[in-house]
Amino acid sequence: MELNIITKKIQNDLKDAIRQKDRLRIGTLRMMISALKNAELEERGELTEEQEIAVLTGYARRCRESIAEFGRGGRADLVEKEKAEIDIVIRYLPEQMGEGDIRKTAQGVIAEIGASGPRDMGRVMGEMMKRVKGRADGNAVKDIVLGLLKKE
Repeated sequence: MELNIITKKIQNDLKDAIRQKDRLRIGTLRMMISALKNAELEERGELTEEQEIAVLTGYARRCRESIAEFGRGGRADLVEKEKAEIDIVIRYLPEQMGEGDIRKTAQGVIAEIGASGPRDMGRVMGEMMKRVKGRADGNAVKDIVLGLLKKE
């Protein structure tokens, strides 16, 4: 399995962004490369594609958190900048699951585990996050699972 596939693609796209003088893309791609390099240093070796996806998913999550904070602070300009950054990051992540797919997966996990209510949330979420890793937002998964467990 070839390592650093995503990092190489980001580096090539950075060269294109520099040629096009696209400041937002340049800044975002550099931040992504920096996050990947930091993760590589922590791992003390090259990252696998799965690890790269985990790093970029974390970066996208931080952008979403920033959007919420800037929204509460009334900073529409920064909200738009963060949304644009998320759009760039998402291009390098696997296709995200829709709500219906998450719901269907959650129903399967709940049936397999035999979950009967909100007290089983931890077990269900543990299995769900293994199955949807990198393809779904954890908060969306949590909301759907909680909704399904409350109905049970």
